[in-house]
Amino acid sequence: GATVLDLFAGSGALGLEAISRGASHATLVDIGRASIAAIDANVAALGLADQVTVHQADAMRFVERLVPGQFDVALADPPYTVPFAERLVVAFLARPFARLLAVEHPGSVALAGGDTRRYGDTALTFLHAP
Repeated sequence: GATVLDLFAGSGALGLEAISRGASHATLVDIGRASIAAIDANVAALGLADQVTVHQADAMRFVERLVPGQFDVALADPPYTVPFAERLVVAFLARPFARLLAVEHPGSVALAGGDTRRYGDTALTFLHAP
């Protein structure tokens, strides 16, 4: 029954997987046209149009408009080439737009304020809203 936000959604796999595990709704955000096309195709193939909202937008600007607690869970897999993970954590700590934020990032990057688990060169950091 959770509401899920999938930032830097790519193919939408994280948000769509959340629905398959019982989330009631997923909002998927990505700026790339190819990503939006892939998301739209995946949503159509799975018949989930009534449970998914898709936004072609800059994920960092998108989170600036969110209100605290707007989502139950936020998932993010930002590109490693730009410090989006760090910026996302700062935005979340300033205004926690979900009860839980999970961010994938390079294992070499330390994100403050959360529980980090490392898997080879990749890390996942989980932050809970206060």
